[in-house]
Parts: sequence; structure tokens; C-alpha cells
Amino acid sequence: MRHLYLVPLFLALLAAVFAIEAGVPDTEALIRQVETRYNGARTLSVNFVETYNLLGHKRPPETGVLTLRKQGKMRWDYSRPQGKLFISDGKSVFLYTAADNRVEKVSLRDTEDMRAPLAFLLGRLDMKKEFQDFATRQDDSGGGTWLSASARNDKLPFKSIEMLIAPGGSIRQLRVTGRDESLLSYTFEDEKLNIPVNDASFHFVIPTGAEVVNAVEFQGGGEQR
Repeated sequence: MRHLYLVPLFLALLAAVFAIEAGVPDTEALIRQVETRYNGARTLSVNFVETYNLLGHKRPPETGVLTLRKQGKMRWDYSRPQGKLFISDGKSVFLYTAADNRVEKVSLRDTEDMRAPLAFLLGRLDMKKEFQDFATRQDDSGGGTWLSASARNDKLPFKSIEMLIAPGGSIRQLRVTGRDESLLSYTFEDEKLNIPVNDASFHFVIPTGAEVVNAVEFQGGGEQR
């Protein structure tokens, strides 16, 4: 009986051994690796493919280049659809659609857009502050390790995330599940850290004649309406 307290410890060690044999990195080590990579960067540029699905209704894939800069600044330049632009200057968020010549503006703290939290990927990434219930699994194709977690509180515009982490700590895929059960997914390629980025890139200039809407929130990851 006096040795029963060793049982939980033995089971934990056994689980860790099985995880190592299966090629799944320790969750704590994986989190530290991601945080170290992105918290040590001042700028980031990466090509993305974005897909959005709400209750079986899929939006055509969208592509472009994402640029981030400390602190909280981001720019999504879309090549498909051409002329779509999403910018955060650290205080406000702007969504521009050239096809409608329309601008939606909202405070960064008030936005429901699921892209907005990515602005804080650089410099202030503290995954345990934002998320809980972490779990890992190896990618079936051998591309890295999937790290999943749920939002720590209901103030965030999403309820869970799942990201594919490459061996070097870079995020290759990201899946964000919204509170409306929507799924916003990204595939990232050609990531570049600490490249020169002009601060003017995050200053949005309203195009001539554009309709400006001070939106309360953006629906479903900035889906066009």
C-alpha cells in the first residue's frame, strides 16, 4: 500500500516513453520552441492559402502574402481575390475590397475577426496565457507535429486552434474554429523572419471614393458580404 503513490508517476513516465517512441515531441518543449522562434523575431513574411467553411458552406480558397511586425501590426495582401486587403496598425483593423471599393474599420480590441489574434504572434506570444487543454499528435504525412488547444476564455473570437509545427518550430498550417462552428484554415509557405519591412506598410490610406463603414465586428474571418 505504501507504494501506491508511485503508480501515477509510473503511468506518466510510461506515457512519456510511448510518446517519444511514436516520434511525438513533448508538449511543453514544442510550445517553448514555437514561442522562442516567434518571440525572437521582429518581422515575418509568409505566403498563405486561406480557406473558410461555415456549416458546410465553403468559400473559394484565397491566397496572398502575410506580413507581421512588432507590436500588433499586420498586413494581408490578397492576390486572390485581387485587391482585397486586411491591415492592422496596432490600434485599428481595416478590411478593403477593391471589387466594392468598400472599407470596413473597427478597433483592434473590438474586432471579432479571427485573423486579428495572429497580429500578436510576434513578441508577446504566451500560449498558456491564451490557451488550455493542449494535445499533440504526429502528422500522418511526416510534416511535423500537430498541436491543438482550446481558448482559455470566451472573450476570444475562436474556441479552439490546431497548428502543424515543423521540426524547426515554424507554423506550417493553422486551423481556427470559431464560436459559430466556422473553420478558418491556413497553409503557410516560404516563411521569412526579420526581413526589412517599412512601417508605412501598416498605414491604411482610404482610396478615393471608397465607402467607409465603421463596423462593430467582422463576421466569419472577414468574409466578404
